[in-house]
Amino acid sequence: MTRGKLRIYLGAAPGVGKTYDMLCEAHRRLERGTDVAVGFVECHGRPRTKALLDGLEIIPRREIEYRGATFTEMDVDAVLARRPAVALVDELAHTNVPGSRHAKRWQDIEELLDAGINVISTVNIQHLESLGDVVESITGVRQRETVPDEVVRRADQIELVDMSPEALRRRLAHGNVYAADKIDAALSNYFRPGNLTALRELALLWTADRVDAYLQQYRAEHDISTVWQARERIVVGTTGGPEGRTLIRRAARIAAKGSGSEIMALYITRSDGLTGASPKELAAQRKLVEDLGGSFHSVIGDDIPTALLEFARGVNATQIVLGSSRRKAWQYILGPGVGATVARESGPDLDVHIVTHEHAARGRGLPIARGARLGRSRIVAGWLTGTAGPALLTAVLTALGSGLGLVNEMLLFLTLTVAAALLGGLLPALASAVVGSLLLNFYFTPPLHTWTISDPHNILAIVIFVVVGMSVASVVDLAARRTQQAARLRAEAEILSLLAGSVLRGETALSALLERVRETFGMESVALLERSDDHGRWTCAASVGPSPAARPDDADVDVPAGERTALALRGRVLPAEDRRVLGAFAAQAAVSLERQRLVDEAERARRLEEANRIRTALLAAVSHDLRTPLAAIKASVSSLRSDDVAWSDEDEAELLAAIEEGADRLDHLVGNLLDMSRLQTGAVNPLMRETDLDEVVPLALKGVPEGSVALDIPETLPMATADKGLLERIVANLVENAVKYSPDGSRVLLKASAFGDRVELRTIDRGPGVPDTAKEKIFEPFQRHGDVPRGNGVGLGLAVARGFAEAMGGTLTAEDTPGGGLTMVLALKTAPGRPPARPDLPAEATT
Repeated sequence: MTRGKLRIYLGAAPGVGKTYDMLCEAHRRLERGTDVAVGFVECHGRPRTKALLDGLEIIPRREIEYRGATFTEMDVDAVLARRPAVALVDELAHTNVPGSRHAKRWQDIEELLDAGINVISTVNIQHLESLGDVVESITGVRQRETVPDEVVRRADQIELVDMSPEALRRRLAHGNVYAADKIDAALSNYFRPGNLTALRELALLWTADRVDAYLQQYRAEHDISTVWQARERIVVGTTGGPEGRTLIRRAARIAAKGSGSEIMALYITRSDGLTGASPKELAAQRKLVEDLGGSFHSVIGDDIPTALLEFARGVNATQIVLGSSRRKAWQYILGPGVGATVARESGPDLDVHIVTHEHAARGRGLPIARGARLGRSRIVAGWLTGTAGPALLTAVLTALGSGLGLVNEMLLFLTLTVAAALLGGLLPALASAVVGSLLLNFYFTPPLHTWTISDPHNILAIVIFVVVGMSVASVVDLAARRTQQAARLRAEAEILSLLAGSVLRGETALSALLERVRETFGMESVALLERSDDHGRWTCAASVGPSPAARPDDADVDVPAGERTALALRGRVLPAEDRRVLGAFAAQAAVSLERQRLVDEAERARRLEEANRIRTALLAAVSHDLRTPLAAIKASVSSLRSDDVAWSDEDEAELLAAIEEGADRLDHLVGNLLDMSRLQTGAVNPLMRETDLDEVVPLALKGVPEGSVALDIPETLPMATADKGLLERIVANLVENAVKYSPDGSRVLLKASAFGDRVELRTIDRGPGVPDTAKEKIFEPFQRHGDVPRGNGVGLGLAVARGFAEAMGGTLTAEDTPGGGLTMVLALKTAPGRPPARPDLPAEATT
């Protein structure tokens, strides 16, 4: 059966008209003869949206009984039985009432799609799971009902429904979104211009990324390699030199001129040894480009221009930023350089920017870490210079009828020998000396064109030429090798110095170290493997790059990092001289892994120490704070049992009241101590269920003086999800604390309200308040703010209250009371299926 297609109207904010657009699309399809039915559409009391339902077939909803109330949800079975060509299902992120077939509506839609039914749905940007934290930081509201991004990304069509903040606020003010009594609160809270602008930007950027994914998929399916300049992507080619930071900042300024531009820094590693750049400088450039919102990439390639252009076209880049060449003027004899080559071969689809910098034309200095080996191209050039060069020089001199003399001709041949040594090393130079001596003998030593030499002085001259040529070749080759070895040693010293610095600084980022190994040696992937014993199975402790090796035998290079650890690299086989530095990396990786585990052990020890501190404080509380009520109880009991005193009824009642008061204090103190112990050991397992605050809060006020607390709990307040017992203890502790600090004659106010998808209970007092610096400290165990007598508790009430609140998935925070005092804000989740009538947050933003 063919799977149905999903079309989603993605709203930039509540009220932009996504449901309205969905219904308009349904009417268009109905006019074209498509079989359309409404599975579930929520109008939120908007008359214009409701009017669009006229003329559409509406499949009856399913009624579900839950906790004594009746709710309606989409009847999946009825939609499957009706089997329309297109089903309208509103609010993709909605949570179904318990008792439904699936927990989420997007799961209902998946079932319809699997049955071959096309579905049109809606969702707001704030309900995407990956944006939950971002939306909360912008609006202050945590979206409890979310939909996985992948569900939306899999949609066949995504249409963004957008509206400017000013237009949306006008629409809200005109009463097109909410009732008149909700407009002012909505405009001043969720629908502030800043909130709407930020949500709009989120929606545009998310949609742009999705469109870009579609474009990349299409280009891959149709094997399109040319650049489509649909979005500015800027590739910064860096050599790892100090000018790289200048290029990255320049690219960032170019990107800032166009919204949605993307920066990618690229470093190309040669395949013949260590990379030719300082690892420290590469790390700094990586951090810089990531701080600017870009990404850093490293690829392997010996032909720098080709590798750069292939990468740029592969990511559909539109611009390339390169630095001015650091070559000296005479070095252009060897070739046009990377910048000129890239500009020539980029074609009309790639713009190439050549950026000047302070290091231009100053030379590259010593080649860093290219190794003592010569590349194939240099070896070939050396052999051509040493063998074909003398023959070509002979042809030129013969054709010109040169009369330079044998000495000058020998110097010319000697120059070729030196050039061959510089390019290809010793063997091409020796070949050049031999070939040159033979050609000198045959063409330039009398008698000409014979292998004989008539003048003994010429014999000596040719022998001296051969000896000098070989000697010069040996010296030049030795000097080149020493230079290359010095460059390698300098690179190795810099790398080892960087490693030593990381050890001294105590860096523990194992993944960053492995990434440095991958970039330094130009490998595809690096993994740190370990096993429990000499014959145990290898496990991966950390890895970077695609397809890391699972065993040392599967790697191209493996280096022991410890007794039972090994560093495994994939990509190419490294020469022996590279393994020396790799061994240092392996040792550092093992140290980082051990340090990471020691940090974990230290954290566990810290928690044990904290628990021990709590136990010590508990003992101190038992020895001191519990003694006072015990002493009062014992004194009262002893007085009542005294036979030599005749107590009046009033005196007996007073003593009994003292006993009861002391017992209540003991019960409260012991209860808090036990609760803190349960929280410390993680033994609190709340029984979450629908809870009516109007039922629980009065029960928590039994221990406070009558008339000291005022309640403001609306009858329309939605039910919260909480453990009734824990909630009662939280409220009791908060009220007791508020009454304790309230001035005489002042009442504590308990005010409940709905905000977003949570219920808030505020405990408001008019006491001295708490400074901002102490608002978090008062929630720590055994902390009491201000001059409170020791007999008034052990300082656990607020700590227990916060612990219980967090155990139920809620929060407890302290705020200043306007006009003076302290307000404790307890926030709990709204019970599923019971959206409140909120004046400050749109209903569809919480469903």
